[in-house]
Amino acid sequence: MKEEGFRIRQQFAPHFVTFTVVGWVDLFSRKACRDILINNLKYCIEHKGLLLYAYVIMTNHVHAIMVAEQDTKGLSFLIRDFKSYSSKQLSTWILSDSKESRKAWMTDIFRHFGFTSGNVDLFQIWTHDNRPMEIFQMDFFNQKLNYIHQNPVKAGFVRNPEDFLYSSASNYAGFEENILDVIVIDNWSNTGYIR
Repeated sequence: MKEEGFRIRQQFAPHFVTFTVVGWVDLFSRKACRDILINNLKYCIEHKGLLLYAYVIMTNHVHAIMVAEQDTKGLSFLIRDFKSYSSKQLSTWILSDSKESRKAWMTDIFRHFGFTSGNVDLFQIWTHDNRPMEIFQMDFFNQKLNYIHQNPVKAGFVRNPEDFLYSSASNYAGFEENILDVIVIDNWSNTGYIR
């Protein structure tokens, strides 16, 4: 059962969300898996109406600030599609990549979670909860943006947030070449979302 405080009530409002790999498996320690996520995010931006303000891909979870464009079905549907398609691609990678040293172990873990959840075909990659938090104030946006960008620093991967390749910190630092384009926000009230 989902916690009452963590549901998307406003489908077209920006939210801070977290996508977590079941069992905290470090799936995204592999570049191929991180790239699957980046390509899926790009597809959602270009074809599904995703507006992405910030993100970080850690080894076993992803944080993002995102919103769905008005002419879509809403953020819940967009997240569902992103997680479903990326899960299929990640499962295919796990099953087909003979060089992955953890293949048998990961296969067992993801099959176990798929079996116990009852509503997943073969594998379950993502937990069901995204812990969405609606953002409608600049202070809260800045707090979550800082949290997202500090994740790799706190994990000891980099000294400076903008040095982490799979993060929007370089976008906010003004770097011209980034792995994924995001909408850089410097004043949340200009977006029309503030109440």
